[in-house]
Amino acid sequence: MISTERSQSQSPRSSMAAGAPFLTISVTDPVKMGTGVQAYISYRVITKTNLPEFEGQEKIVIRRYSDFEWLHDRLAEKYKGIFIPPLPEKNAVEKFRFSKEFIELRRQALDLFVNRIASHPELKQSEDFRIFLQADEEKMDRARSYETGIFKKPADFLQMFKDVQSKVSDVILGKEKPVEESTPEYEKLQNYIFELENHLAEAQKQAFRLVKRHKELGQSLADFGKAIKLLGACEGDSLEKVFSEVGSKSEMLSVKLQREADNLLFHFEEPLKDYVRAVQSIKATMVDRANAFRQHFDLDQERKYKELNLYVSHFAFTHFWLCAKDFQLTRKFEANVFTFQDIPNNSCGLRSL
Repeated sequence: MISTERSQSQSPRSSMAAGAPFLTISVTDPVKMGTGVQAYISYRVITKTNLPEFEGQEKIVIRRYSDFEWLHDRLAEKYKGIFIPPLPEKNAVEKFRFSKEFIELRRQALDLFVNRIASHPELKQSEDFRIFLQADEEKMDRARSYETGIFKKPADFLQMFKDVQSKVSDVILGKEKPVEESTPEYEKLQNYIFELENHLAEAQKQAFRLVKRHKELGQSLADFGKAIKLLGACEGDSLEKVFSEVGSKSEMLSVKLQREADNLLFHFEEPLKDYVRAVQSIKATMVDRANAFRQHFDLDQERKYKELNLYVSHFAFTHFWLCAKDFQLTRKFEANVFTFQDIPNNSCGLRSL
């Protein structure tokens, strides 16, 4: 699934020969670096292109998972409203984080991530994307250290928490009603996305169980094969031969089941997991849309508040102007707009009347 999608998003060699614009990216050669808690996996990112905005036709850089995270966060910050391809999830368990299977699955997912960006007409024009593909390690570290992300600074995060807390308090106390977009088309799309995520998550869960079951059954057959061979070694020649054949067949079936489990993992469970991640990225884009809608509403309310203040100021100015011109007109104006208690003491001496 991954290789098919990638081939469709890239220009083939025939396009290169014909001189058509192309951009091919591959994530290869995962290598474990460091030891202990500081250990991580590095990848070679190979870029081949004839696009003029890139430096040269081929570039090879070394990147780690956190560099891919940086790219994803920068794109998500700069391209609001655009679906940002998802990243594979982390695995904090040391036992599985550096397993051969996990590393290969992550490599494929990272390869798919960058090629999805490369196939997008706007995202591939990003300066951050070009930095990711071409910058040396020193320049990449400088780019990553530049704190512009929404969650990079503790002070920004604290302020955001206070803002959210204030909004929630206003809603709970009845000061403000939550604002949501409620067009029929948007609600229909939103419901479809939520239902799709639930169905895909359930399918992925069942695929995980199926893969796990194949692995457990394969391991059981392998253990049985070894045990039956040992048992045969304790018997006579005739029984030993029979037991040995049974053990060998059992081990062969174990290998086949392990291969089938790997095939299900790479071509069934992992694509489903990728679909779930994609739907979650779409939901994140919808959250950005909802936040923009909320911001638009707040700005519109602020505009109305300022217009009201301007209107009140105009009335106040009219009051003082009438006060200087005609006493009767002033009393009439005050009866319609103000109460006597709100009129200052120095306003034509009305409080002394």
